Amino acid sequence: MSKKADFKELLDAGVHFGHLKRKWNPAMAPYIFDEQKGIHVIDLNKTIAHLEQACLAMKQIAKSGKKILFVATKKQAKQIVADKVKAINMPYVTERWTGGMLTNFATTRKSVRKMATIDKMQSDGTWDTLSKREKLFITRQREKLEKNFGSIADMTRQPAAIFIVDVMKENIALKEAVRLGITTFAMIDTNSNPKLVDFPIPANDDASKSVAIIMDHVIAAIEEGLEERKTAKSKQEEDKKAEEAKKKEDKKKADEEKAAKKEASKKEETKVEEKSEAKAEEKAEDKSE
Repeated sequence: MSKKADFKELLDAGVHFGHLKRKWNPAMAPYIFDEQKGIHVIDLNKTIAHLEQACLAMKQIAKSGKKILFVATKKQAKQIVADKVKAINMPYVTERWTGGMLTNFATTRKSVRKMATIDKMQSDGTWDTLSKREKLFITRQREKLEKNFGSIADMTRQPAAIFIVDVMKENIALKEAVRLGITTFAMIDTNSNPKLVDFPIPANDDASKSVAIIMDHVIAAIEEGLEERKTAKSKQEEDKKAEEAKKKEDKKKADEEKAAKKEASKKEETKVEEKSEAKAEEKAEDKSE
């Protein structure tokens, strides 16, 4: 089981700092502990509880072999998210959310395939037949596609869930996920509406340390889910091999038993034949006498 979030480490990372009181969203009232110098303070006990729920849900998604898409295009979070998500081989968007990335997924896949086509041109010799100007144009096109879609190149189907840092900034991504019925996870600051998200994690989404600490727990939970999936798969393969070995053994035994029965039957037939021959000889002797 991944390590539970510690109150002190969240406090040290500044996860409890919210926005100015005048910028708050009333829907965040249940998650606000206090107000200090005009700034709302997030209740870290609620953060820990919601983070644990979110981590358990994400662990199960990872264990089932499905993908979780991470979205964080704000300056404070983009590099942190990219670095941490690369380690678990999950898709992420940290440059710009292209409208329709999920709702018009077929077009998104076309862009990804275009990247693959350009790469193929460079390996099959087509690249050498192009003019210098064409090469420059295609190279720039490839760089642009890589920037926007490179991190989701392996996402062959829509993700099972989406994790968002700052739903205010990534409102288009959230709307697309909600419209498609994709499970949503998000860091929710005091200026956001937690009711729009399936698994809200009340936390400061502006500080790098806060984003990093939440991401550490999320990534650890996903890694655990992936490890459990790997273990279950290995066990399944071992069970399959053991079952096949048992079937072979049973077949071998059955064949041996069949051969033994056949041999016994042959011996019995030989005995019967010998007896018949002996009787025939006796009769022949009796007649000759």
